[in-house]
Amino acid sequence: MTETTHTQSMPPEPPDGAFEPYKPRSPEFRAAMDALRGLRQELFHDAFAYRPLPRASTDSRFARRLPGRLREYAAWGPHALIGAAGLLAMSIASDSFNGAAVNLLLGLLALVPVLLTMVRPVGAFWLSMAATPVAAVLGSDWGTEWPWLAGSFASHLFVLTVVAIRTRPRTAAWMWVLTAVYGVVAQGLTNDQYVNFDTVELLFLSALALLGVTVRHIRSDARQEVTAQQTVTAHERSRRTLLEERTTIARELHDVVAHHMSVVAIQAEAAPYRVENPPPELEKAFVTIRENAVAALTELRRVLGVVRAEDYEAPDAPQPTLADLDALLANVREAGLTVDKGMTGAVRELPQGVELSAYRIVQEALSNTLRHAPGASARVEIGYVIGGLGLRIVNGPPPRTALLKPSPGAGHGITGMRERVSMLNGEMTAAPTAEGGYEVTVFLPAVTAAEGDA
Repeated sequence: MTETTHTQSMPPEPPDGAFEPYKPRSPEFRAAMDALRGLRQELFHDAFAYRPLPRASTDSRFARRLPGRLREYAAWGPHALIGAAGLLAMSIASDSFNGAAVNLLLGLLALVPVLLTMVRPVGAFWLSMAATPVAAVLGSDWGTEWPWLAGSFASHLFVLTVVAIRTRPRTAAWMWVLTAVYGVVAQGLTNDQYVNFDTVELLFLSALALLGVTVRHIRSDARQEVTAQQTVTAHERSRRTLLEERTTIARELHDVVAHHMSVVAIQAEAAPYRVENPPPELEKAFVTIRENAVAALTELRRVLGVVRAEDYEAPDAPQPTLADLDALLANVREAGLTVDKGMTGAVRELPQGVELSAYRIVQEALSNTLRHAPGASARVEIGYVIGGLGLRIVNGPPPRTALLKPSPGAGHGITGMRERVSMLNGEMTAAPTAEGGYEVTVFLPAVTAAEGDA
């Protein structure tokens, strides 16, 4: 016989001192409490906090078209618009038959809340709400509007719009709801049949204004998000380009170093057979050299082999050097580029990594000339100096009658050249020339064995 125990979940014990058992809150109750907390946070917490209206940017499309002095004044454009709106509301409020003193007071009640939006936006809303019944009592007359007089109507509409621009859409929504509540309550408290109720008109116009402001906020946020995403994308693209170029350089260096280490191992193995009756010490030394070369080659392939893609195949032909530069120049001449070459200094053999990087830099610079300055002429200058190799690739401006248009680029070629130069501890400058062309100058340090012995 099997005995089954049923466990019934019990509600938590009531707190100490409570007289009623604990009851879970309904979703509606929690939603209402969240709404009240949102109302308190948006319109009551630090309602009169000092938040001055910042000046407008002078880099906008409209401000850039203005002369210097007017551009400085354009920065105060938002303040001037708010001031003009306040004066308009003041003129509307003071246009009544209640006497000069009452008209002045009504004008101030309409003006001050609008001006206050420039320093204390939420406080301006509460001041407008408080000034509305005061103005209604002072300026009420037969056939007037209720509960907003004409001046209060314009002032409150301006306040709602400006505060919505300066705050969040949720704050504007709460202001609109409180305005509707006040209008409904004020209309319910009067039974005067000679007044014109204008709550619906105010709510409709303010809803249109708040809708436009909300759409503006959404577009501004979306534009900022797109700008931030484009910045991140450009940064990631630059990093990816840099990593790809480093991978290419690592592959090439792997091929160069692996070739030399293989030659060292083969020569160390064959060297004892070239000497008749070599002493045991010499044979042992060559064996040690070969073992170290093979071990270094294995470690090199293990470390640098990870940069090879699965479908990467080592080139059958040897890596290019400066001796292959004439073939490169002939190739770009066939593509339509007029290019000259100049050499200074005593031509000598340089380390293979330096010659390979120099060849790639000249190749990329000439490719940039073909893309960005079609029809222009170029010149390649190579200088063999003490301690290294100097390069200068310069092109002129593209002719105005060129059939091909320049091709836009992302600057990846310059990034690759800089990476090659930096890995060899060299120096590089790339900048436009005064004639409208472009110039790339590079110095690659390279000390040969002869210079090192000297």
